[in-house]
Amino acid sequence: MTKLATGASALAIGLMLAGTLSAQTLPLKPLPDDADRYFWWYHQVQTDEVLSNMQEIVGKPATAMASPPTAPIKIAVIYPSQDVSDFWLRSYLSMEARLNEMGLPFEAVQYASNMGDFLLQSTYAEQAAREDFQYVIFGPSELQAQQDDIKHLMDAGKKVIVLNYDTPIQEWGDDQPMMYTTFSHLFGALNICNWVVENLGTEGTYAMIRGIVGGIDDQRSGGFRDCLAEKSNWKLAYEHYGEFQREGGFNGAQLITSAYPEVTLIHNANTAMAMGAISAVQAAGIGDKVGVTAWGGTGDEIDALKNGELLATPMRMSDDVGVAMAEAIRADIEGRTADIPLVFLGRIDIVSGKSTPEDVEAKANEAFRYTGRNTLER
Repeated sequence: MTKLATGASALAIGLMLAGTLSAQTLPLKPLPDDADRYFWWYHQVQTDEVLSNMQEIVGKPATAMASPPTAPIKIAVIYPSQDVSDFWLRSYLSMEARLNEMGLPFEAVQYASNMGDFLLQSTYAEQAAREDFQYVIFGPSELQAQQDDIKHLMDAGKKVIVLNYDTPIQEWGDDQPMMYTTFSHLFGALNICNWVVENLGTEGTYAMIRGIVGGIDDQRSGGFRDCLAEKSNWKLAYEHYGEFQREGGFNGAQLITSAYPEVTLIHNANTAMAMGAISAVQAAGIGDKVGVTAWGGTGDEIDALKNGELLATPMRMSDDVGVAMAEAIRADIEGRTADIPLVFLGRIDIVSGKSTPEDVEAKANEAFRYTGRNTLER
């Protein structure tokens, strides 16, 4: 079993594994002064069994609906599916497959964008608010910057699922979206931190290629940095913001390897930047001196692991999130809103160059059980 960070983070992770929020546990209370800054919402309410029950349902094949609606439900999906990471499209395709498997008729419209296209995503949200969608799945590039768009959709009567975020907005009190669904960004960061300490030792010099300033990067990059500082003597040489883009990873890695030759590890906060960093390291001919780690476990990362270009990555059981979205919609239609966790967290494990082919194969088959093993073409 992978070890977890000690102290407050370990407590938070313990709570995370024990359960999560359900819609019935609100309203929220103010953040205590000593609350873990990544998991303040676990201090708001008592945990329950809603998450574990939903995870159990998600991990099994679908059951057919006894009385599906006669008219298709209408779903809008607003997300940065043009990103290099196949997480976004896999989330949609696994939801689609699960809805079909359970026999729930639907019509879905996808509104695609790149990471950081805040204005375009806001335009899409305004359009979806005016149309007759019952459900809107919104995957914002950064939740804090786009929370007004989500609130506008909610005020327009849409049932909103927020994709790729696990921290409810405190200012909204008990007026929350139907569900937040993702993988714990911090949990993945702590896992890759522990892998580094256990496999690369407790001393060295590293750099980080971060994403966009905000909640996701704070957990993926900030959590990794804080964990290494707590558990080892690794020194941080430089932090470069790559905007979650492949080019940002490439440019950041070029800068790091030229200005900080003592760096032996570059950690990246997503797939796209990791792929860019790998390209830069390989182009410079220093792949034997500078290792690269990532976050996500997408198809590109699995290929890079097999090719010996990536050291390790937290691998999400990718299709869990899309399946959870489908099951949440079904529960809402069937009047089982108490069965919908406010936050759904998919499963995460570490894969690395040291993982056996059989282990990677088993994890990949489970992760991509609805969407297939190959990297999706976009």
